[in-house]
Amino acid sequence: MGGRFLSRITISAGLLAAGCSVASAQQLAIGNYGSSANGMPFGVALHKGLFKAEGIEVTGLIASQGGGTSVRNAMSGVPYGEANPGAVAVAIQQGADLKIVSDNVLTIAEFAWLVKKDSPIKTLANLKGKKIGYTNPRSTSQALDILLLQKAGLKPEDAELVKVGGFGPMIPALELGQIDVAAVTEPLWSQNKDKYRVLITGAEALPPLDNVVGVATGESIKKHGNLIRAVIRARRKAVEFMIDNPDEAGDLVAKDFNITPEVARSAIRNLTKSYTEGIPYWGTGQIHLEGMRQIIEVQKSVGALQGEFDLTKMIDTQFLPDDIKAIK
Repeated sequence: MGGRFLSRITISAGLLAAGCSVASAQQLAIGNYGSSANGMPFGVALHKGLFKAEGIEVTGLIASQGGGTSVRNAMSGVPYGEANPGAVAVAIQQGADLKIVSDNVLTIAEFAWLVKKDSPIKTLANLKGKKIGYTNPRSTSQALDILLLQKAGLKPEDAELVKVGGFGPMIPALELGQIDVAAVTEPLWSQNKDKYRVLITGAEALPPLDNVVGVATGESIKKHGNLIRAVIRARRKAVEFMIDNPDEAGDLVAKDFNITPEVARSAIRNLTKSYTEGIPYWGTGQIHLEGMRQIIEVQKSVGALQGEFDLTKMIDTQFLPDDIKAIK
């Protein structure tokens, strides 16, 4: 996804809960950790000792750029990662030996479109002739801007889509008048909710669009099946903890995301309560196939993906707990 990041979690030697030893310096490539809210469960699992409870010792975080090529490169020698389904599809298209092994973020509820409080833009129909920010060409934010215009009965050419280079520059661009509408994600949304007005949220505007999946390499599937299972279990426990204890979870990840505990709490409360057509934001690993198909079509609309993709051939559910193994 343009304008987003991948992080690597380094795992030291240790025993998995199932009794299988893991080689030293194993890594997980976790999409957006420290940037956008989708990676927060990994921070909670880290700081609550949930990885350790599953026999995995997490020791560090390293950021790198996202996108299909970066996913392929980041997953080289890495047993499990997290990335956008479209980026995974591109990597597979380019020859990467990858499988989707869990479904982690099921909607785009972290998105909101902000305007200045005194802006004349009150409804989506008012977007005609206005400047709407997106991160980078062929990014998810660009595609979502186009969907937003379509929802208003407008065409992409009815407004000016402006590249700002990332989510961070959205707010300065809005403040300086370079754009009229800023597409932001949590926790940037919660950081600025008192200063700007929300025109519409992702949960209100658009259907469930599956945004982040768990990925494993073919080599990892053969050699580190117990590790993959342990990661999925730990992350699931983290999501359940966040639902029951959003404020404590916010306190745990605030420093990692360079935000105040109040902002982190707000973001987690917002997203754990958010449902899009009955679908939660953070999933527990169970595969939601229709949401994946929809995000693929969205990314095709901006040229990020080309050709046909059989997602069923990209999915391997063997590492999911039995109660969530079935594909929805």
